[in-house]
Amino acid sequence: MPVKGYCADFLFTGDQVINNGCVVYEGDRILEAGTKGSIEKCKDPVVLKGYTLMPGLIDAHIHITGFRSGDYIKESLITPYATLVARAIKDLESVIMAGYTTIVDAGSIISLELKHAEKEGAIVSPRIIAAGYPVSQTYGHGDIHFLPPELVDPRTSKLKMPFQILLCDGPSECRKAARYALRTGADFIKVFTTGGIASEKDRPEYQQMTREELNAIVEEAYRAHKFVHAHAEGREGIIAALEAGITRIAHAIYLDEDGISLAKEKNAVIIPTLTIIDLILRFGEASGLPEWAIQKTREAQDHHINSIKKAYKEGIKLATGTDFFINSRSYNVYGLNSLEILLLVNEIGLSPIEALKAATVNSAYVAGLTNEIGLLKPGYKADTIAVKGNPLEDPTLLLGPDNVHLVVKNGTVYKDTIVTNQTV
Repeated sequence: MPVKGYCADFLFTGDQVINNGCVVYEGDRILEAGTKGSIEKCKDPVVLKGYTLMPGLIDAHIHITGFRSGDYIKESLITPYATLVARAIKDLESVIMAGYTTIVDAGSIISLELKHAEKEGAIVSPRIIAAGYPVSQTYGHGDIHFLPPELVDPRTSKLKMPFQILLCDGPSECRKAARYALRTGADFIKVFTTGGIASEKDRPEYQQMTREELNAIVEEAYRAHKFVHAHAEGREGIIAALEAGITRIAHAIYLDEDGISLAKEKNAVIIPTLTIIDLILRFGEASGLPEWAIQKTREAQDHHINSIKKAYKEGIKLATGTDFFINSRSYNVYGLNSLEILLLVNEIGLSPIEALKAATVNSAYVAGLTNEIGLLKPGYKADTIAVKGNPLEDPTLLLGPDNVHLVVKNGTVYKDTIVTNQTV
């Protein structure tokens, strides 16, 4: 296999910054990463003056649905499923062109199905790690409260929608639901341990799932060498998830000192998803989101910021996730995934390098791909992007596809606006 290398003014490996650094690939793996003078296996690297090389970024909590309005139930019912899939493919292309070479889809059957097309190279897409159908109690956040329950669950529904949920009550049903999710090919199990903002009849503070139900789900995931990713917004649900052994906690709006202490003990990673709160407040009404969702978002915003600030100050690892689930016809949010990096810097107080670690090595853990992605290190996947300037000083340089000039995933160049006709 050919050996290919890139050098730039700055190389961010995911854990350190190297001036005049280089990364060298062979096939889909990294051979070397270090200073230009230390590189031995590539004698003629491509030199990118004025650029920073870094690992491919990771969105550790997103939903690929094909929706184009906030009225997602109406879209599910009247938009042909094939149209939603076609839109989703365009959204995936926007995400990888923005430098995101991996996504963790926390609930969408479209992503679960498209991951096979991504693996064989049939679509232009980030690497997809997908939950497919999440698991929810009846009257849980995942339960679409204004639809008949037989339409909500794919095991009983005659309709196919991007968002459908495996409804279960009691440990036995929850165990069976987890097994069904695994049977469909899920990379991990997504579970709701609290209510939420985008569900009509519950609230983020409400705990959902009993300890026995969670134990059954976690046990089934672990037996299959999979992990569990929890939607957990309220205090009690966060603690219940952590006590059950779930170490990937999304949202954490009402996280308190007890939850922080337990998260530290369990070495958990929190995916705050600050972006979706910000976008709902700015664009939710225009996009057609219901007023009750917007109102709950207003109530949650300050609590959310304060909770994540406390977690950061206590040393809890944070990962980047946008929670995107709809794309406006006039405002393309897929591709603006680095809004989460900016919010971590501007609202929570992370340094740019800490925020970039959240988007790389920390998010690699959430994806279940530690030792595979998130670092420019020998043996890791050859996922690399090049950004004009230095995002370690100015992370706004990551915002938008036009600022990312090189995207390499698995050693294959998906975008190169610096040097044309380059292949790795």
